[in-house]
Amino acid sequence: MYGTATPSLTVTEVGDSVRLELAGIARGEGRSLQDAADALVDAVLRLATAVRSNGVRVTPEVPGDVELFDYLYQLGELAAAGGDVRQRLFG
Repeated sequence: MYGTATPSLTVTEVGDSVRLELAGIARGEGRSLQDAADALVDAVLRLATAVRSNGVRVTPEVPGDVELFDYLYQLGELAAAGGDVRQRLFG
């Protein structure tokens, strides 16, 4: 379980833009680090909401990182309770 840890977060400069990527599953890009962070939060919240609402089924045919899905579920729970996912995502 990710517990209080955060999956890998990478920062890359792409031309005049900054790209933030979370564990290869969500990406945010913008002219500044703040813009990229805002875009990443939006992308992660969409995933977290889907995981929380629909669940995820991991099978041998469709493997998945159970810990990562649990992390997304936790973010979805935090957002649904009105919490700030930024602190958990970037903390």
